[in-house]
Amino acid sequence: MKIDFAVVCDYALVDQYGKLSVMGIFQHIWVAQFPALHPRLHLVLRLRGRRTEIGQHEVRIRLTGPDGSEILSGDGTVNFAEPAAGITEIEAGAILVFDVPFAQAGRYQYEITVDEELQTTLPITVGQSQNHAPQAGGQGPPSS
Repeated sequence: MKIDFAVVCDYALVDQYGKLSVMGIFQHIWVAQFPALHPRLHLVLRLRGRRTEIGQHEVRIRLTGPDGSEILSGDGTVNFAEPAAGITEIEAGAILVFDVPFAQAGRYQYEITVDEELQTTLPITVGQSQNHAPQAGGQGPPSS
């Protein structure tokens, strides 16, 4: 089982047919002051595996701060059912929503583990905007 992709965004959903929709992908967040809270940050994952990997898989998410300390973490499971005949790959989307506290500027990082194996890391940088209010979703630096 592997992580096909992982992104941070403003909003995401999985429809009734399993189609994943992702809006407002970003890697940088600008805030007016610290400490700050980014409400409703969406972490989106797509897991992919072989037909032989049906069943339950453990997923662990850990967010660390600039000094390496743990900010938040969570564990869960993803269960892959038997796919239709002829299907050789299985996949599933997962959306996790967090209110994320940021104590200081710097590089934060999500660590994503599947079945006790680190699959990927996803960095986020957080900075203070001196002249502007925070931008929704942190899509980019403030304009001059």
